[in-house]
This record gives sequence, C-alpha cells and structure tokens, in this order.
Amino acid sequence: MTTLVQPRVALAIATLRSMRWPIGRLGPYSCVLGFLLIGAASLALSRAVLIAWQWQRVDVTDSLWHMLLQGLRSDLITLGLFAAPIVVLLPLMLAMNRVNWWARVASVWLSFSLIVILLLEFATPQFLYEYDSRPNRLFIEYLVYPREVSAMLWTGYRGTLALVAVGLTAAGWLTFRHFNKYRDRSDRWTGRSVMLVWPIVVIVLFVMIRSSFQHRPANLASFAFCDDAMVNSLVTNSAYSVLSAAWGLKNEAQSEIYGEMPAQEIMARVRSGMAVGLGDFTSDQFPTLHKQIASVRRERPLNLVIVLEESLGAGFVEQLGGLPITPHLSGLADRGIWFDQLYATGTRSVRGIEAVVAGFPPTPALSVVKLNKSQRDFSTLASVLRRAGYRNEFVYGGESHFDNMRGFFLGNGFHDVVDRNDIVAPKFVGSWGASDEDLFDKAHERLQVLHESRQPYFLLVFSSSNHTPFEFPDGRIQLHEQPKQTVHNAVKYADHALGGFLQQARASKYWQDTLVMVVADHDTRVYGDELVPVNKFHIPGVILGADIQPRRIESTVSQIDLAPTLLSLMGVDSEHPFPGRDLTRTLAEFGNRQPLPAPRAMMQFDQNFAWLQDNRVTVLVPDGAVRYFTYDRRARSLQPTTTQDPEMARNALANVLMPAWLYRDQLYRVK
Repeated sequence: MTTLVQPRVALAIATLRSMRWPIGRLGPYSCVLGFLLIGAASLALSRAVLIAWQWQRVDVTDSLWHMLLQGLRSDLITLGLFAAPIVVLLPLMLAMNRVNWWARVASVWLSFSLIVILLLEFATPQFLYEYDSRPNRLFIEYLVYPREVSAMLWTGYRGTLALVAVGLTAAGWLTFRHFNKYRDRSDRWTGRSVMLVWPIVVIVLFVMIRSSFQHRPANLASFAFCDDAMVNSLVTNSAYSVLSAAWGLKNEAQSEIYGEMPAQEIMARVRSGMAVGLGDFTSDQFPTLHKQIASVRRERPLNLVIVLEESLGAGFVEQLGGLPITPHLSGLADRGIWFDQLYATGTRSVRGIEAVVAGFPPTPALSVVKLNKSQRDFSTLASVLRRAGYRNEFVYGGESHFDNMRGFFLGNGFHDVVDRNDIVAPKFVGSWGASDEDLFDKAHERLQVLHESRQPYFLLVFSSSNHTPFEFPDGRIQLHEQPKQTVHNAVKYADHALGGFLQQARASKYWQDTLVMVVADHDTRVYGDELVPVNKFHIPGVILGADIQPRRIESTVSQIDLAPTLLSLMGVDSEHPFPGRDLTRTLAEFGNRQPLPAPRAMMQFDQNFAWLQDNRVTVLVPDGAVRYFTYDRRARSLQPTTTQDPEMARNALANVLMPAWLYRDQLYRVK
C-alpha cells in the first residue's frame, strides 16, 4: 500500500508546483492583487488578535461581525490608497516602453507599503495599552522628537522592540521574496491588453478608496458605532488612523496669526469676561474650568431637546426683520425666551455644533468637531449631562459620519447616534437624507421612548432639508416662489416641518418636563464685501417648554452662551470649562441690575475674527492688524471708524487665543 501511495503523493506535489495560479495570469496587475490579498489577510488577523485581547469591552457592544466587516472596509481603503500610485504610473511606463522598470518600482513600493502597514500594527498593542487607542495624532507628534522617543523605547520597551524587530525582519524578507516573483510576469501581456484592463482597475481602486456610494466618501467617523472610543478605534487599522490624523494636521491653523499675549493675561481677560466669581474657578491648570450653580432651583432637573436648524439666518425670520417665510418660528417670539440679537460663531454646521453643543469659541482652525485632539474627553453638554445621569442621543436625517459628527459625538458624551439608516420607510429622501418631517417623526418617537424610561435625557436634533440642492416633498407648502428648489421654498418647508413637530410635542407627556431650544447653526451663504459681514451671522433662537415664561432678549448674545444658560434653566448644577456666560445671571432682561461685562458676540469669517460689543466691532486680521467699525443694526452694515479701542482689541485677542490654547493642550475638559 505504501509503495502505491508515495508515487501518487509525489505526482500530486509535482502537479501543484507546475500549475500557474490564477493570480499569476494577471500580468502586471498580479503584484497589485497579491498586495491587496496579503494586506487584507494581515490586517484582519491583527484586528482579530486585538479584539480577542480587548474582548471584555468589545463583548458589551454585541457587534463583533459588524466590527469585522467594517474593518475589512477600512482595510480596503488603506490598501487602495497605497496601491493607487503604482497603478496610476503604469500607462506612463508603458508609453516609455519601460514596463520592466515599472515592475521593479512596483515590487519595491508595495513591499515598502506592506512593511509600513505591518510596522504600525506591530506598534499598536503597546500604544493601545498606553493610550487606550490605536496610533493616532499623538503617534505623529512623537515622531517630531526622535531622540526622546528612542530613549524612551530603549529604556522601557526593549523586549517589545526585539519582538517587533524580529517580526518586521521576517515580514520584510517574505514580502520582498513574494513580490519579486511577479517581476517576470509584467511583460506577458501586450500593451493593448494592459490598457484595456487599466480603466477597470482604476475604477475598482476608486470605489475601494471612496468606500461609499452616498453623498460623502467614508471617513474615520464612518466606523464609529458605540460610545467607547477605544472599541471604535479597533474597527479601523492603524495605518488608516495615522493617515487620518496626518490629514487633519493641515487644518489646524493657529490663532497666533493675530498676535501673541502672555498666558496669564489671556486667562485673566477671559475669566473676567465670563462673569464668573473668582472663587468658582476650580483649577489653574484648566483655565476656564469652573462650578456653575443653576439659577433656577428644581426638585427634578428638566430634560433637554436642542433642535439645530440648518442654514437659517435672521433674514428668513419676519420677527428679526427678515422675510415672512417662517411663520411657525416667528410665532414663537411670544411663547418662550426669544433672542433678538443672537449671533452664530461661524459659517459651517460644525462651527455651530461646537458652539451650541460644546460651548466652544471659534478659531481660524477647523471646528473641533473635525480635529483630532477633541475626539474624546472634550467637554460638551452631553458629557456634562452624562455625569448627571442623563441619556444623550443625536438624531439626524442624513449620514452621521458627515463632517465627523458621529465620531465626535460618540467620543464626547453621547450614548447613541440615530441617522438615515435608522429611519424606516421615510416619506421623502433627498441628497442630504430623509426630509425634516421624517427627522422629526423619528425624534418624537425617541422622545416618547426616553420619557417612558424615566431616565433624564438630552436629544440633539439636526435638520437638513434647508440645504442645497433644496429638496423637499411636494404638496406640503404653498411655494414662496418658482421654481420649487430655491432656498426660500426650502426654508418655508423646514419651518412647516418644525411647526408640526412642536405642535406634536406640546400635546405630548414629555413637554411639561422638557426644555426645548430651537436655534440655527448658521446663516445660508455668508457673504459680503466687509471684512466680516456681521449681519449674515445674525440667527434666530428661542427656548420653550416646561414652565418657561415668555421674555424677549434684546441684548447681544453669542452661540457659546447657550450651553451654560440651558444648564441653569434646566436646574442642573455642574462643573465645566464652557467660557460662555450664564445669561440668566448676566443680562438685564433676566432682572440683573449689578454691573456686569457688556454683552458681546464673536464671529470667525475665514481668517478674520470679529468681536461685537454694543454697536462697536473690532476685527482681528492676520499679521496682528486690527480694524475698528461701528455696526448699524438697522442698515445691517459696518462703518469704518477712526475711534480706536485698544482694550477691546486686547479682549478680542485673548478670546481667540484661549480656545486655541485649550484645544492644543487638551484643557477643555473636567480634570
């Protein structure tokens, strides 16, 4: 029997060796496919090991298969990014009749790419152990200090370094050996065959890298699914995490473009402007951290709903001197706390989110919603209320990963995110997702569930129908103008949807113990030939619900003042770093007679920063220059003035330097 089996085994082995595997028949593309397969397998294995290591925290989410599938998605994005340069280069080499050159370059580049990817995966366990996350921006920052980092690694992690060195050496040898065997296969295809297949390969790589057929390509927030930031980081791979962090660094412009100021002066001026007693500040390390005792005392604190209206400037609100196309919103002026002079801090939704939800002032950098250092342990209304036992949810009709909202919210106090995927059978879906009516139906559903749970809650509802290309369902409103898809018609529809929601909410059980704030994120199209078109930052805002008594606030108010004011009206005592003012303690409209800092607002318009106080406007521009204006509220225009106010300019500079400092040193949190 043995003599019969041995020749058969030998024959089978010889046959296998002589076979040309399908991957080898792809000519110059064989090395690319080999890279994708090896890379995907390696990253999947690494993720599986990390998940097994952190199983106690992963198991709570009950989302293992989701993590593995979404992990494969992030791996394909990463591998596609590394493979793309080689594929793009192929036609040029073909035209030069240098396909063999291309094969050598491809072998070296793909080998190097795979080694880099594996290096980051080898570094992940130790980084995860130290920082509870995959390598991220901090990993990049450490690269700036090679001497110190090398000494730290050699002193404390010699065993880990030895294992990594052995692993990388083996991986490097196997990788180069593997890709070298594809070199002699690059010229087995004719040039015509190569070019016929090339567009298909490019399209496949484009789909892999974009990883979405929706409005926006996938980004880091696409893979956030729970409120444990570490578990979310396991879904991606470390190369993707580091590349995302590196991409984000370019958006971090520094407020020092306006000038410099000693740290002690910054802190003194900002603290003075907050109108908080010196004894209420709780830390010198965290400059704005303070205790806030609610001005309204309640036996049971109220719940909170914030309706953030997309692109809704004062120009659309008749009560604020605008067009009569928001009758439902205008009708709230005598039903709650109505703000006549509320100003947005910026021109993007994420800027409105950082101001309203996080109480964070604007800077010339991108909003902290998108920046790396603020993706966890960054104070928001949600994180403050979470410590007080609240359940916090974000409800959005579109794709919640847009502008990194999902990642920012889940990392900073929100328990759950409800978006387009959770809205079953919407009545209308446009480019930005489900209509506002569908959004509010879902919000009402969540509010009923949350109210029945008896746990206090905070619900952030973000509309989207009033956004280009201004799509909304037919037959809901009498059009303001023709054609249908205009900003005025979209605003009117958004107001219609808001009115329906508020009517439904007033008739519900949750209304009596819930504070409801309706506020715009920003105006639509902020433009003008002024350094800062102040009139385009003017937005509506009103606080309703529970036992709120109607009153009109004529003083100047900034979006950053809303968070501390809401906490007071809810009856929630707290400790937080919000630099905005509790308006219930600082404005004459709430019965305050003691002398307090004059009401003010701040606005970021591209690289210009405006400080509005009374009818005076100080504008800081790059290179330390200062411009002074008066603001004619009736004409809604700035008028240059020769009257200078260096003190106001110093206050403005302090208040734009402070948030940059808080973000850079990660001081916007509870100690």
